[in-house]
Amino acid sequence: MSTRIPASHVKLKRAYDAPLLDDGKRILVDRLWPRGVSKAEAALEQWMKEIAPSTELRK
Repeated sequence: MSTRIPASHVKLKRAYDAPLLDDGKRILVDRLWPRGVSKAEAALEQWMKEIAPSTELRK
């Protein structure tokens, strides 16, 4: 069972941007961890590298 979230409730943000209180859940969708960002600084709820674009698409 999956939960659908309206697109209007999704915000895009760079992994390098500082987390804000009104961010909600922060999910990283990328195969590579952002360079120079610690896990504590990222304040992520989840890292979903398996659904990120393939290495070929990133080129």
